[in-house]
Amino acid sequence: MRLAASLMLVAMAGLFALAFTQEDGHPAWGYVLAFAEAAMVGGLADWFAVTALFRHPMGIPIPHTAIIPQKKDRIAETMAGFLQSNFLTPHVVARRMRDMNVARAAGEFLLQKRDGDMGRIRSGAVDLFADLLESLDPDRLGKQVKAGLARQLEKIAISPLLGKMLEAAIAENRHRPLMDGMIRWAGLTLEDNEEMVRDMIQKRANALLRWTGLDERLSQSVLDGLYKLLAEILVDPDHPLRGKAEEGLAKFAHDLQHDEELRAKVERIKADLLANPALGEWWTGVWERLRHGLIDMARNPDAAMQGQFGSSITELGQTLRDDPALQWQVNRLARRTMVGVAQRYGDQIVQLVSETVKRWDAKTISDRIESAVGRDLQFIRINGTLVGGLVGVTIHALTQLF
Repeated sequence: MRLAASLMLVAMAGLFALAFTQEDGHPAWGYVLAFAEAAMVGGLADWFAVTALFRHPMGIPIPHTAIIPQKKDRIAETMAGFLQSNFLTPHVVARRMRDMNVARAAGEFLLQKRDGDMGRIRSGAVDLFADLLESLDPDRLGKQVKAGLARQLEKIAISPLLGKMLEAAIAENRHRPLMDGMIRWAGLTLEDNEEMVRDMIQKRANALLRWTGLDERLSQSVLDGLYKLLAEILVDPDHPLRGKAEEGLAKFAHDLQHDEELRAKVERIKADLLANPALGEWWTGVWERLRHGLIDMARNPDAAMQGQFGSSITELGQTLRDDPALQWQVNRLARRTMVGVAQRYGDQIVQLVSETVKRWDAKTISDRIESAVGRDLQFIRINGTLVGGLVGVTIHALTQLF
């Protein structure tokens, strides 16, 4: 476009030369001469104006030229102020986010298939994620994560937390399946160790019982009584022994929260576990399995999407797309988050924009702005040439009439 505008100016100069030599031949050449002369003036004036924005015309440091390079700091501050006033204020962000259904868009994105542009974006993202996981030092990262977890666990008082969990479980009767399982386990254990129980009873029986053979009947009666007792506890939720066990659990939950001696003992057990090398080795194995699982899932997304993970993603996408109540909650969270970001970090974002533009050298900022609007600026030169020519013809016509 710069070349086209310059060639038009050259053409006007050629037309002016031709009309100047032929002016006496016919009155019409006067109009052509006036048009070409005014067109050159308009084209040169607009060339000067456009060039003066970005550089000194012909390299001559004329005052008020090369405006953008010399005023880039002011431009940076103006851009930053415009960005802050029109985009990064909390009420503007809230208004824009109110018109957006972030949850629905997220749901539709999760339901999209892997072909097309979005598929390439997701494919590139998972490849980058897999490369990142593969590039990490597993031993070092595992130790860092383990150390971080250990530090966090050291800060947490485990005993009150366990006490509150147990208390809540008892209040909601969620402990009963656990008690039923323990009763069944006791019955199976007793069944597997009947001979040992019989031997224990027979060894403790006196000689008379052994001589009469009543020790075997006694041991069998004890076993039958234990089986009957366990069965009664299992089928009767209001059995007295079950109640006693629940009272013991409730007291244990209370002591976990309020008994300083028990709390100290639990903390010592926690510290011993954290210091145990076996726990560190177990965590390292867990971390490695998790890391390799994530890598396999990223490297084989089709297989992953066909399994449980894919079903979960699809279900989540359908819920986000179709559930208005969930959409309202997610959109509200997204709006509050973005408003909070704008309120807390808006000044820092604006400062980043301002400082980045200020760090650009003069040529860089001139080239970037010119590449964005330069085509339209060259149209200004073309229009200036044509409009100048038309004005020249009009003025010449008026002089001829009057």
